Amino acid sequence: MYQTTKRPDSPVSIIGAGIAGAWQALLFAQAGHAVTLHERGDAAMTDATSHWAGGMLAPYCEAEVAEPIISRLGLRSLDIWRRELPDTPFNGSLVVSHPRERNDFERFARMTENHRRLDAAGLAELEPSLEGRFRDALFFPAEGHVEPRRVLPKLHERIRAAGGTIKFSSDVTANDLANLDPEGIVIDCRGISARDEESELRGVKGEMILIESHEVQLARPVRLIHPRWPLYVIPRENGLFMLGATSIEAEDTGVSVRSALELLGAAYTVHPAFGEARIVEFGSGLRPAYPDNLPRIGIRDSKISVNGLYRHGFLLAPALAELTLAYVQRGQIDNEVMQCL
Repeated sequence: MYQTTKRPDSPVSIIGAGIAGAWQALLFAQAGHAVTLHERGDAAMTDATSHWAGGMLAPYCEAEVAEPIISRLGLRSLDIWRRELPDTPFNGSLVVSHPRERNDFERFARMTENHRRLDAAGLAELEPSLEGRFRDALFFPAEGHVEPRRVLPKLHERIRAAGGTIKFSSDVTANDLANLDPEGIVIDCRGISARDEESELRGVKGEMILIESHEVQLARPVRLIHPRWPLYVIPRENGLFMLGATSIEAEDTGVSVRSALELLGAAYTVHPAFGEARIVEFGSGLRPAYPDNLPRIGIRDSKISVNGLYRHGFLLAPALAELTLAYVQRGQIDNEVMQCL
């Protein structure tokens, strides 16, 4: 146990209203803290990494490449999503492959759990649009997905309903807030922007394309095994689909021609009707990552940083907020995630 020198009911200032900061603000506000959430951008959040995210809640699928801690925190987050936003779609997710990636598909099946294998008929029953497209699939029934651009405003409204305050166009630092309210606690959730204080952080670019098609109907994300990175088609409302996501060690913005060809080509091989889809938007976001690609809660007395969520922001944010709250209120430390600086 390690107890902060602040009172367990201290006011809390949070920097960054993306998915990490929003969940911190919500859980602290619900616990009775006076919460102020600061966001340097405007309410549209178009500059936030969360704006470009896929929003998949897929701890079982991620186990194929991620460390066990991602699965542990991710499974806990699923419970929190269900509790706080019970209308979150938990329709599961699908993994498919073409014959040339068959070995990788079987490896994926061995490396993950809580799935069941569907034959072609079972896949067609679950997703009629995919009838005749693949000879089998892996179905992960416990997984879910959210639409980031719709769920973030919902979280912001929940924060206000719980008594929290959100200040957009508020470009502040942790030191500014600590000086303004010496009795309070500051939680830094700025993502890659926190590199001014955390030099280990790097940005990993994830590119996406938004398309519109009314010829294909999907109820859940479909992951296509790919030789370089997992590619997925995520259904949105009103005939929209998000195609993502690359994982490139680069910090520029925009979408490269190569990435666009791979994303669009992958969608076409999932269903040829996507070849007639309308391209709505290209975009990319920089995912904040530490050298080990694992999340970290850093504690320096009344200053706490929550960062390094990498590709798993929407999956991990609720569980990380719960851990931060448990530390502030009870001095509880999770040794896999927390560092006392």
